Amino acid sequence: MSTNKETDGGWRNFVWNSEKREFLGRTGASWFKILLFYLIFYGCLAGIFIGTIQALLLTLSNYKPTYQDRSEIAFNMNDPKSYEKYTAAMTKFLETYDKERQEEEGKFDDCGATPQAPIMRGDLETDTSIRKACRFDRSQLEACSGETDTSFGFKDGKPCLIVKLNRIVNFIPKPKTGNESLSLAVQGRLQANLIPLHCTNKREGEEALVTEIKYFGFGGGFPLQYYPYYGKLVHPQYLQPLVAVQFSNISLQQDVRIECRVYGTNINTSEKDRYQGRFDVKMTISL
Repeated sequence: MSTNKETDGGWRNFVWNSEKREFLGRTGASWFKILLFYLIFYGCLAGIFIGTIQALLLTLSNYKPTYQDRSEIAFNMNDPKSYEKYTAAMTKFLETYDKERQEEEGKFDDCGATPQAPIMRGDLETDTSIRKACRFDRSQLEACSGETDTSFGFKDGKPCLIVKLNRIVNFIPKPKTGNESLSLAVQGRLQANLIPLHCTNKREGEEALVTEIKYFGFGGGFPLQYYPYYGKLVHPQYLQPLVAVQFSNISLQQDVRIECRVYGTNINTSEKDRYQGRFDVKMTISL
């Protein structure tokens, strides 16, 4: 019995030593110091972690990816499997633009078959109601709609690309008017209420590598009645206008570099950023 009492007393004495006023072997001052140390230690770790995340976020843009690579398209026009990944991606993307998905009157509007002025649908700060979206029928992309040719021209060596502008809330692109600094080809495609897309060879001296480019959609550009975009919460059915580009006469068996650019007074390009207002693609078609 005495042994049990001594053991029991030793355990209790460890938990609380009334003579030395120690709890679990430490005085109040000792507990304060060690808790303060770990509080400062883990606080510093948390600060370093939060600071690192914030520094990373400062390098990211809300409107475009930080790292982008030039697109490369390579395929054999006689081998469907070589271009299947491209046609499958376009087919899936265009499913949203199927006519039957845009039939609900309460969610979609007919906004005209020709380029029109921007359609303002209320102030985003004071009106949080759901906005209607303009219909965009994929049949407007004609030969590149995927409806009559599911290969999007790849099987004939005349591939199509589907182009859209990134979504930016409350952004309204502004068309250029006459500008002598633009090439004659671009000046000929300028029109009211339209942001034109123009593609050409990227490198000088390669004009003969791609001699015919066709544009499908609203005059080969982005019509303003589809802007502004109000964000996914109040504009969930929004459909971006599309432009299809078909390279109808492009050289085979060699690398062809093409640059496509949109032209607007508030859409700038920069030599420091090859993807601001434009993109380029390297296309290689083999037999």
